Amino acid sequence: MKRSVLRISLIISVVFFITTGFSSRSGVDLSHYIVTEEAFCYNVPNQDEVSEVMEEAPFQLFLGKTYVGFKEAVGFKESQGRYTVINKFGYMGKYQFGKSTLHMIGIYNTQSFLNDTRLQEEAFNANVSRNKWILRRDIKRFEGRYIQGVKVTESGILAAAHLAGAGNVKKFLRSGGAINFEDAFGTSIRYYLKKFSGYDTSFIVANKKAKVI
Repeated sequence: MKRSVLRISLIISVVFFITTGFSSRSGVDLSHYIVTEEAFCYNVPNQDEVSEVMEEAPFQLFLGKTYVGFKEAVGFKESQGRYTVINKFGYMGKYQFGKSTLHMIGIYNTQSFLNDTRLQEEAFNANVSRNKWILRRDIKRFEGRYIQGVKVTESGILAAAHLAGAGNVKKFLRSGGAINFEDAFGTSIRYYLKKFSGYDTSFIVANKKAKVI
């Protein structure tokens, strides 16, 4: 008898616990919680404040000084990373190639080039490889030196060659910066040497005959 009473009492307790545990929130007693007025006082940024923060610290995918970081930095400077853009001087794609440079690395169909993102990336690699071969002695000779207050690095030299051509970079380095070059927008070799300094371009093998196709 006692066991039956205990069993019934246990069942009632369990049922009571379940029903009260899943009851509506309106029946929950919150009197033991202390909630001050300040707890509900908070601010969210308005549109102007969000814009201000984004201008000060825009989001950037952190690639560091890797070769991919180098490529993306050059691509963003050239075209803001847009693969299909053609500027008013006829330079094309993410890395703003001219037709003559494309021909040297084996690309003759410019429309296919603009429509093929993979081809554009391979073209950049091939052009860097070719420039690295042309400038191999200058890289060895000038890397680590300072010209016009800018430390010369391999990646800076290769970026400058993309801007001005390997021949103009040779003239700049060998003249101590006296023979300079600026593109149609006024961008100089010295600027590219500084902006793209210190990236790891060891991944690229110097190749005189580098071609995409």
